Amino acid sequence: MALSKIDTIDTEMEQVNQEKYLRQATQYYCALEKPLKYGPVIETLPDLITALHREFESNYVNIEMVNHIMLSYKSNPKEWRKYAKFDRYTYTRNLVDAGNGKFNLLILCWGEGHSSSVHDHADSHCFMKMLKGDLREKRYRYPNRPGAIEREQPQDHHAEIDDNELVEIGETPIPLNDVAYINDNLGLHRVENPSHSDTSVSLHLYCPPFDTCSVFQDNCKKTTAKVTFWSKYGVRTKLDEQ
Repeated sequence: MALSKIDTIDTEMEQVNQEKYLRQATQYYCALEKPLKYGPVIETLPDLITALHREFESNYVNIEMVNHIMLSYKSNPKEWRKYAKFDRYTYTRNLVDAGNGKFNLLILCWGEGHSSSVHDHADSHCFMKMLKGDLREKRYRYPNRPGAIEREQPQDHHAEIDDNELVEIGETPIPLNDVAYINDNLGLHRVENPSHSDTSVSLHLYCPPFDTCSVFQDNCKKTTAKVTFWSKYGVRTKLDEQ
């Protein structure tokens, strides 16, 4: 049965309210270090996807539980191999689940030495779990952003800050099955595969999903970049479908 106009409006309003709540949550959320004691057991990738859909049924998403779900899954290549598509020249973003428009779950594939640019996350949450190999995250202070959460390197807020160049505030390795978390109040980041002999694969959750983000140069010049998918659901995308 087709939705009435009122039902359609209600559905759209619920999604707007959830997006607003999720973006507000970036102002205080900083991540779990280990799974919750009371969270669901996640044994497979389908379990993870089902649990995420269940969490996002509510307007008031429990971000800690989402973090728990990502932490609890243990990588099984047999489950994610069909989504892992590599390109010899650049890392790839491969859509696994579109989350009914409420989140995006992706597998990113990193060839030897591949890296991202320094970028933000459009006021969304970003969870990044290692499925194969290792990655290194370099984090930077977000230029000219009021209210940023400066955990790694406390600043003297009365001192002048030079926003003409990016300021690195931390570098962290991400080993197998670990989960890294970032949002724009925690900073910008650049992710790279430090190995020149092995590939890496990571599982990323973005909520709310976004179509563009900001990319930063060393001199803090900011440009807008379109977010694309190299493949969707294990199938290579055409240029007009990315």
